[in-house]
Amino acid sequence: MLFWVFLVGGLAARYAADRRLLGGALLVCVPLIDVVLLGATVLSVRDGAEPTVWHGLSAAYLGITVVYGHRTVRWADAKFARRFGGDASPPSPRLYGRAAVVDAWKSWFRFLLAYAISVGMIFGLVVLVGGPDKGAPLLVWLNPLTKVLVYSLLWPVMTTLWPGKAPEPVQDKAGAGD
Repeated sequence: MLFWVFLVGGLAARYAADRRLLGGALLVCVPLIDVVLLGATVLSVRDGAEPTVWHGLSAAYLGITVVYGHRTVRWADAKFARRFGGDASPPSPRLYGRAAVVDAWKSWFRFLLAYAISVGMIFGLVVLVGGPDKGAPLLVWLNPLTKVLVYSLLWPVMTTLWPGKAPEPVQDKAGAGD
């Protein structure tokens, strides 16, 4: 939640309020939130707190934000720049053929990296609390993360099988009758 608060606050300060320094300071806090969350989670379980599903969620969240956080900030910054800064919208690329296949697989491998980081953090917390018996609530998150990983594999596979075709070129109406 704080990720979004600092992200929107930083971008609003930068573009809507024209306070670039404040906006930059708030945006610097976005990745620091992950560091604080990781530290709080590790300290909590290390100091003897009973591991809960929430500790597992923080590990899953951290893996995802490590991989997608920077992209999310760039995406939101571009949206705010267009809305409040007057920047022009870039043309949306239409991916087809090989470019669509490469993009789909890159996206899936990006999630695979987020999955690996999340799972690594979950298992790290399980080791920290004393093993699978005590860390069972942390392991709950392996099921939904793995399901998303497996189900999301459908997209690059389908795109590989049916990559789409290039759009038909638009014919000049003046030359159509020649």
